[in-house]
Amino acid sequence: MRIRSLSPHYSFLIPSLDMDKKKRKIRVGVIFGGRSGEHEVSLMSARSVMDALDREKYEVVPVGIDKNGRWLTGDVMGALAEGLQASPAALLPDPQLSALMQVEMRETQPASLSAVTELDVIFPVLHGPYGEDGTVQGLLELAGLPYVGAGVVGSAVGMDKAIFKNVMAANGIPILPWKLYTSKDWTKRPSAILDEIEAALTYPVFVKPANLGSSVGISKCDSRDDLAVGISQAAGYDRRIVVEQGVNARELEVSVMGNEDPIASVVGEIRPRREFYDYVAKYMAEPGSEDESELIIPADLAAVASSKVRHLAVQAYKAIDCAGLGRVDLIMDRDTGAIYMNEINTIPGFTRISMYPKLWEASGVSYPELLDRLVALAMERYDDKSNLRTSFDVS
Repeated sequence: MRIRSLSPHYSFLIPSLDMDKKKRKIRVGVIFGGRSGEHEVSLMSARSVMDALDREKYEVVPVGIDKNGRWLTGDVMGALAEGLQASPAALLPDPQLSALMQVEMRETQPASLSAVTELDVIFPVLHGPYGEDGTVQGLLELAGLPYVGAGVVGSAVGMDKAIFKNVMAANGIPILPWKLYTSKDWTKRPSAILDEIEAALTYPVFVKPANLGSSVGISKCDSRDDLAVGISQAAGYDRRIVVEQGVNARELEVSVMGNEDPIASVVGEIRPRREFYDYVAKYMAEPGSEDESELIIPADLAAVASSKVRHLAVQAYKAIDCAGLGRVDLIMDRDTGAIYMNEINTIPGFTRISMYPKLWEASGVSYPELLDRLVALAMERYDDKSNLRTSFDVS
């Protein structure tokens, strides 16, 4: 055992960890929860991922983040879902230390850190801000740990609907007309903003927080009054608000997987019974209820249209430098047949009934095999980056 001092206020103990990874299972740290309006969705996804990871291949290490941003180890799911106790934890931005650390807080002595276990790869199952937006990915880069999914840039661009749309436009990928405002804009000049939107777009329009997923904070607006309420609601979730032209839409989704050479699944279609595919339809609708959406896999599309949708999905994925996985959402206008890019989810919903794994299942990749491939892609990407130079010899 060696003792390393961090500062006058912190110290931690690092036991001798098994460094011969070939003689043991791969230790997968599954991170879930988080400081996001999608916290509960993350718990559902994480349960499915942890249940499906093959225990013959992997040792699963749950790592939770509560709604205040505190990291936890131990009975993490019980702590986040049922209010049970768990131990504070941390990952350090030190590539020499690939261990999950337990934090022991003391009233009269400095806090101490002790290694719980070494980690080989991280599987983030964090939806929304502080998880899907590049923040956790930045920590994992500093820590020198392989992780599933997009890197810092791909995650950040995929999360921000406004920046994503600008990147799509720059790459010639069709998008619907849209406007961007800040919550401060809205506070200062609400009437002028409503006038601007009504001059540029026609009802119905959709109002969305720029940085959130799972349809949290999204409103379909059919009138000026609806629009005012929708913008105020979205402003409660984000400082930037996207207002987008609505169309008579077919909602199409494609699962994409890969690093340098991504592949696309079959195309799926969602037919919501509610006004649109909102949070209730996604996560709360009971089977057979009037709120349950119809999922059509594969979508009823002509071969040419299906090929175009899959091509656009891969094109968008590569345009933001996505990696590992992403679910790409597109819209087809029923009246014109035009196809528009909507958004990409770099950490999509991951329950067994979520569209991302269901589309791969329909494409011949089972849920456990999908997880295997994603872990392998994370390792591959880490190995590729490890071969890059980190110093420059001027001589």
